[in-house]
Amino acid sequence: MFIVAVAALALGPLAAADEAPGQPGKGGHHGGPLVHRFDDPARWAKEFDDPARDAWQKPAELMKVMQVQPGMTVVDLGAGTGYLLPHLCRAVGPKGKVLALDIEASMVRYMEERIGREKLACANAKKVALDDPQLNEASVDRVVILDTWHHVADRVAYAKKLLRSLAIGGAIYIVDFTKDSPHGPPKHHRLTPQQVVVELTQAGLFAEAVSSTLPDQYVIVGRRPAASPAAGKPAAGPASPAGPAGQ
Repeated sequence: MFIVAVAALALGPLAAADEAPGQPGKGGHHGGPLVHRFDDPARWAKEFDDPARDAWQKPAELMKVMQVQPGMTVVDLGAGTGYLLPHLCRAVGPKGKVLALDIEASMVRYMEERIGREKLACANAKKVALDDPQLNEASVDRVVILDTWHHVADRVAYAKKLLRSLAIGGAIYIVDFTKDSPHGPPKHHRLTPQQVVVELTQAGLFAEAVSSTLPDQYVIVGRRPAASPAAGKPAAGPASPAGPAGQ
């Protein structure tokens, strides 16, 4: 969204098998392999792209919360069927770039068709590895991980890779379900905002909760510190996944 778990947006009541408890950020109770595959885009599009979703997902507000500006390079990690792509493309404008990444080849093909059909010229869909977003160093301004972070197997290690991809002023935004949300995965798969802040902090980011009016979700931002591994390097312009696709 990519990691032994980040495949697509996890919406609605998912029928998941119980998992053995594990350490936060290390899979097990709060992560690990996908509880099921997201390899049928036509099926999932009915849920992911349901117009009624906008009422609680509030994509226009998310663009403001993330402070997406024209000309930015933005990564949608675990992009699924591309629900956010039209909103992101409008926000970055014709000079910006949107990278829609997913581990499912079928989802990527679906997004490629959507990009052509909806004439989203700024967007590019790519298949990436389970445990690596395959992004160039210091190359992106924003990473959005929508309804997906709870799927990641080793979240701290993955966040470190995302940190290296951030340009100066870059930030990661994680939007996920509260424990009380009527949407999303089973409650035992959900993470608290505090857990996410700890994981991003352990990865070397400056992390905190962000105020929003989303009724069923929280937003956590992880900002690149001045002394990050990529410090001193200018933004590399529009980013592209580095190396071959993952699976």
